[in-house]
Amino acid sequence: MASSRAVRRRRKSKRKLKLFVALILILTLTVVGYTAFEYLSGKHNAEGMASADAKATSSEMNSEYKEDWKGTDNGDGKTNVLMLGSDQRGSEKSRTDTIMIAQYDPGAQSAKLVSIMRDTYVKIPGHGYNKINAAFAIGGPELMRKTIKENFGVELEYYSLVDFDGFTQIVDTIAPEGLRIDVEKDMNFEDSAGKIDLEKGEQKLDGKELLGYARFRKDAEGDYGRVRRQQQVITRLKEEIISLNGVLKTPRLIGTIQPYVDTNLGTGKTLSLAKDFLLNPVEDIEKLRIPTDDNTWNERKEYPIGLVLNHDTEETARTIQEFLE
Repeated sequence: MASSRAVRRRRKSKRKLKLFVALILILTLTVVGYTAFEYLSGKHNAEGMASADAKATSSEMNSEYKEDWKGTDNGDGKTNVLMLGSDQRGSEKSRTDTIMIAQYDPGAQSAKLVSIMRDTYVKIPGHGYNKINAAFAIGGPELMRKTIKENFGVELEYYSLVDFDGFTQIVDTIAPEGLRIDVEKDMNFEDSAGKIDLEKGEQKLDGKELLGYARFRKDAEGDYGRVRRQQQVITRLKEEIISLNGVLKTPRLIGTIQPYVDTNLGTGKTLSLAKDFLLNPVEDIEKLRIPTDDNTWNERKEYPIGLVLNHDTEETARTIQEFLE
C-alpha cells in the first residue's frame, strides 16, 4: 500500500515537473517570439519612414566608419562607448554637436556619462591643435577616438553616431505620447534642424521638440546650458527605458533606430547590453562635464579656429580617468 502511494507521488511529481518545464518553455518561446517580432516590426517601420537621403547616408556611414574604427576592449569588464550626435543631412562630415563617453559597468550596476564641450581645445593627431569637434569633421569617429585617447588616455571600445532623425525616432518610440520635461524658460529659435517654439513650464515633448530643447543655446549659458540639458534628456530617457513600458519597447526601439545610427555595436551586443541594463537597472547616471569650471578659460585663436575653451590637458585627463575608475 505504501509502495503504491509512493509510486503515485512520484508520478504526480513528474507531471508537475513536466508542467513546470512546459510553462518555462512556453514563456521562453513567447519572450523570444515577442522580442523578434518587436525588433523586426521596428526595423520594418523605420525602413518605411526613413527618407531616401537618410538611407543613403546611413549606408555610406556604415560602410566607411566601421572599417576605420580601431577601438579595443581594455578587459576591465566595463563597456566604454563614444557617443556622437550630428546633423548628417547638411554635410556628410559635419562637426558634432554632441560628444559623450558613456560607460556601463554591469558588475557594479553603474552608468557614467562624460560630456565633452565641443569647443574644447585639443591636439588632433596628425592635424595640429583645434576644437575637438573638428576631429569628426576631419576623420570621423576613429579620429575622434584617437584624439580622446591621446589627450585624455581613455580607451573606447565602441562608437555610436546618431543623427537628428535618429534622435526623434528614439524618443517617439520610447514615449509615443511625449517625454515629460520641465522647460526652464521660453525657447524660440531656428537652425538647420528646424524651428522650435517652447513655452516655459512642465510639459510633454515629442522627439522633434525634445531635440530642440536639448540643442538650445541662445541664452547666457550657451554651450554649457546645452550640455546640461543633453545630460538631463539622457537621464529622462534612461528612466523611461527601465520602466515597464520601456522594457517592452526595447526590441522595437533597437529595430527602429538602425537606419539612423552608425555603430560598431552589433545587434547581438546591443540586445545583450540592453538585457543587462534592464535586468540590473542603474539607479542614477553619474555625470561629468569637461573641461570643468575650475580648469577652463576662453581664448581666441587665429582664424579659422576662433574662440576656444582652453584647459590644462593633464588635469583634464586625470579628472576623466578618476571619474571612470
